[in-house]
Amino acid sequence: MAGTGKRLRPHTLTTPKPLLPIAGKPIVQRLVEDIVSLSQSKVERIAYVVGRFGEAAEKNLLDVAEQLGAQGSIHYQDEPLGTAHAILCAADALEGPVTVAFADTLFQADFDFDQSQDGVLWVQQIADPRQFGVVIVNEDGIISEFVEKPKEFVSDLAMIGIYYFNNGDWLRKELQYLIDHNIMNGGEYQLPDALRSMVSKGARFTPGKVKDWMDCGNKDAMIDTNRKILKYTADNRTVFSDNALEHCTVHPFSQIGHNCVIRNSEIGPGVSIGDNCHIEDCTITDSIILEHTTILRSVLNNTMIGRNARVTGLKGELSLGDYSTIDSTH
Repeated sequence: MAGTGKRLRPHTLTTPKPLLPIAGKPIVQRLVEDIVSLSQSKVERIAYVVGRFGEAAEKNLLDVAEQLGAQGSIHYQDEPLGTAHAILCAADALEGPVTVAFADTLFQADFDFDQSQDGVLWVQQIADPRQFGVVIVNEDGIISEFVEKPKEFVSDLAMIGIYYFNNGDWLRKELQYLIDHNIMNGGEYQLPDALRSMVSKGARFTPGKVKDWMDCGNKDAMIDTNRKILKYTADNRTVFSDNALEHCTVHPFSQIGHNCVIRNSEIGPGVSIGDNCHIEDCTITDSIILEHTTILRSVLNNTMIGRNARVTGLKGELSLGDYSTIDSTH
């Protein structure tokens, strides 16, 4: 989770992408909680590979691990040298059974850690695989090849960024081999090169299937994922009792945080509103509004607004960063 999140600017200028909220929780927290809840054995350690996020962000990550009964650790990737390099930054955590996950995707799945194989690589069948790394599966249901962004069709099973390995030590050695021998692809050390080497040495990986793969790579994807997570996690509205709501309609699959004041407005569906927001005379659908933000006399859809922002008199969709102001009445 050490990337800069350029596709989600301006929001990632002030908050690392994995710490942006989906349905009221940071992306990485949802991902970790999902993996722990689906794991068939106790998760003893959670190792985060990060950029320089700052002490407060790192403490939040360690708190998440502690709440889940695991030991948390922070590891830095100071240069963007690829996925294999990123995983190896947490080399001391790569022992025994290991799950590796990239913190820009969420999922719904029935996890099946096939102990008879060397690992599981979760995949999603997609219509256009040309922009993804895909796997080829042989007649025995075992992964035989990895192809990055195939120009011609070879498979429609795209790797979604979640992997399970029975032997983390083997993975660590293959990653280290790439670094030691400067084996790069596109100027970076890539995880599929290590997986390909493992397969050539007899590793048996099976493809795991997911019910839903939800991207968090850009604003539109974040809002779509927010909408889906709200539907997966609640049958109706989530509105805390400490909010002041006057003449409001809050539709199902919406979430309003604590200490909000909302008047003469229609909220939802597919809306998450952070704590301490002030909203008046608005209609807001399919949007993410972060904490301490004020929105007045606006009709917003497919919108993401950061913390401590202020919007007045706007109609349409918007991506607005923290501490920003838009007033279309002037």
